[in-house]
Amino acid sequence: VLPNDAGKIQLLIVMKIIAALFATVGSAAAFAPSSNEGRSSSALAAEKAFSDELGAMTPLGMFDPLGLVSDGNQALFDSLRERELKHGRVAMLAVVGYLTTAAGVRFPGAENIPDGLKSFPALMETSDGINVLFQMAAFMTVAEIVNRDADWLDKEPAEFIGDYRNGALDFGWDKLDDKTKFKKRTIELNQGRAAMMGIWGLVTHEIIGESILPGGYLPGQ
Repeated sequence: VLPNDAGKIQLLIVMKIIAALFATVGSAAAFAPSSNEGRSSSALAAEKAFSDELGAMTPLGMFDPLGLVSDGNQALFDSLRERELKHGRVAMLAVVGYLTTAAGVRFPGAENIPDGLKSFPALMETSDGINVLFQMAAFMTVAEIVNRDADWLDKEPAEFIGDYRNGALDFGWDKLDDKTKFKKRTIELNQGRAAMMGIWGLVTHEIIGESILPGGYLPGQ
């Protein structure tokens, strides 16, 4: 067994152990009392308070296994929701970018830059590549600054958590009825959740050297 193969085997063993622990916890929970007698009144109140919130969907409903908002704290819930939306939006861009470069698409002048995680050390090898990294950092900085509710402007307040239009963008959103808006926001939230798991899965499989892409293609190789 080669050294790098040994590392992959150890990583797979650790992942199996973690999966077994989760399965053990889940099986123990299955035999736990199903009544609400052991639950605090605040936890029940929080579940009811957030049961109609965006993202509380069947079969899990209001899913808060760590009890982060078990006290019904609306401000904390809104803060966590904003972070979830932002991470989901970034993850959706990451998945698209990862798969686009894996398909062989490159900007002019970057034809020799590998895809996957190996693109970063490859960019560090040339001055042009370093400039690209600086441009990426500048873009992410500007995106972080502008993608927030600009409550210091003289404008209508944000319609919902994650609404960063700030009175400047619309694209027909204000013409939609409330039901359609809720549906589209639910789609965005769920796709963001899937993308967060998706980019993690893509990167993890690249690290362990196991392809999950069509044709067995493995980025970074």
